[in-house]
Amino acid sequence: MKRLLPSPWLSLGLFGGWLLLTRSFSVGQILLGVLVAVAMPLLMAPLRPRPGPLRRWKLLLRLILRVGAEVLRSATQVAAGVLRAQSRPPRGAFVIVPLDLHDTHGLAALAMISAVIPGTVWSELAPDHSALLMHVFDLEDEAAFIHHFKTDYEQPLKEIFE
Repeated sequence: MKRLLPSPWLSLGLFGGWLLLTRSFSVGQILLGVLVAVAMPLLMAPLRPRPGPLRRWKLLLRLILRVGAEVLRSATQVAAGVLRAQSRPPRGAFVIVPLDLHDTHGLAALAMISAVIPGTVWSELAPDHSALLMHVFDLEDEAAFIHHFKTDYEQPLKEIFE
């Protein structure tokens, strides 16, 4: 079964997505949906990365909760910054964050975290993974931002993946 459906959840999602996109439950669309759901994971299997080594599940849970709280806090700060932009424009800046994290799964998680948090944008990763260029919506203290980013996000990911 694993050879026919290497990723059953992906196949189920593709099948459901196909039926939603076509908005039809005819026999032909169901058969095409099954074909797509079976063929695409098989064709894309060589492109899938190997599973990452998750080590500390409790730390991962705490990181997820920390990121959720940070999303709410940052959303409030960005909204306030937009509302007071006439009197005090935000001090947007690019920041180079040196990285100690080199695991590809950890870097992918770090990219998702920085994309989810309002006011931060992952702009570029150095080819040797030694530094990250980020844009920050309203930057008061660059050193404090780098310290916060490294201790709150990079260090837990390093402990989880490396």
